[in-house]
Amino acid sequence: MSGDTIIKVEGLSKKYLLNKNNSPKSDTLYSALFNTFKNVRNVSKKGNKEDFWALQDISFEIEKGDRVGIIGRNGAGKSTLLKILSRITPPTAGKIEYSGRMASLLEVGTGFHGDLSGRENIYLNGSILGMTKQEIDKKFDEIVDFSEVEKFIDTPVKRYSSGMYVRLAFAVAANLEPDILIVDEVLAVGDAQFQRKCLGKMEDVSTKEGRTILFVSHNMGAVQNLCNKGLFLQEGKAINYSDISTVIKQYLDFGNTVSNSVFTFEDQENYKTSKAYFTKVELKNKNSEHTSDYPVGDAINFHIQFESSIKLDGTVVGLGILSATELPILTTWSKPENFKEGMNEIIFTFDDIFLAPGYYKIAIGISRGNEVLDYNTSTVFFNISDIINIPNADRLVNTNSGVLMNQLTYKIS
Repeated sequence: MSGDTIIKVEGLSKKYLLNKNNSPKSDTLYSALFNTFKNVRNVSKKGNKEDFWALQDISFEIEKGDRVGIIGRNGAGKSTLLKILSRITPPTAGKIEYSGRMASLLEVGTGFHGDLSGRENIYLNGSILGMTKQEIDKKFDEIVDFSEVEKFIDTPVKRYSSGMYVRLAFAVAANLEPDILIVDEVLAVGDAQFQRKCLGKMEDVSTKEGRTILFVSHNMGAVQNLCNKGLFLQEGKAINYSDISTVIKQYLDFGNTVSNSVFTFEDQENYKTSKAYFTKVELKNKNSEHTSDYPVGDAINFHIQFESSIKLDGTVVGLGILSATELPILTTWSKPENFKEGMNEIIFTFDDIFLAPGYYKIAIGISRGNEVLDYNTSTVFFNISDIINIPNADRLVNTNSGVLMNQLTYKIS
């Protein structure tokens, strides 16, 4: 490995064998015995097992101090990758090289002995990491304070709640000075305040202490805020390993076969029995051209079509803009309007709200009084590029200064 590389993965693959016997469920003693003999007889037959590749030919390098978010849908291979990196599961093929101490927090209870107290488990985990008793003594109070379980530190951890378990496990993993910290979705077990505390701690140990973080989460906001790089896995394959914004954008857009500027709603079973339902959204620029990319300050026209089975009086249509990580940015809505039976279209125009460069999605809703007729957090995405199209502005000062980039009126006094 090069001097700055702390983890190097080459051609990593993991294969499992799936049982294809498809034996029926046994609900009587006779059927249980019959199925047992049947399974024994089928062992020698071909076709009872099927290869399943949880990971296929994964290669990447992580440099010291990187914070890598590993993202992908359920079953993409994220947890399998972390288990192999943590030496819990051996790979079928490939090679892993890393340097330094590695601490893992993959699931509730990883590395803890239930019959030992919290105090004893702290020392056990420290010893596993190769730390001396004196080193653990120096960190002990800091670990207990961070975990907020001081009252129960001498209680066997098998009596802890899942939240307490995770608090102590993370405190141990993060504070015993590992060079590499691996954290799976397990933080979701904790409350929101503790999650923020953990994310802050991970950022500190990375940016201030130069430690390396591997983080798996379905919370794209947390991933984007913490990580500087991303690894996108899909069906066991590495789709992309790049800067985190690029990887999140690709992940959110992956599998969307329709144009991001035109989206048709077709799969709603209850639509044909609804009083009103959305059918299509089209995004057009100031020249009425379909596009999903807009310079900062350029006008965006959202053409929203919906079908109504009745005449609608006093009906409101709403449009919401969300960040790619599901953070609500703004919401606008029409006045109560009258819509005809059949196909209707309403157009929202953004020409005086300047979004910062980034990837955004929309949500749409239609209601009459207190009755919600349809609501859809759609998969319609659009991109604001860093090309500027704001009058009297030559350049963008800082594209990371916020979400909205409007210039406010001011006076000098």
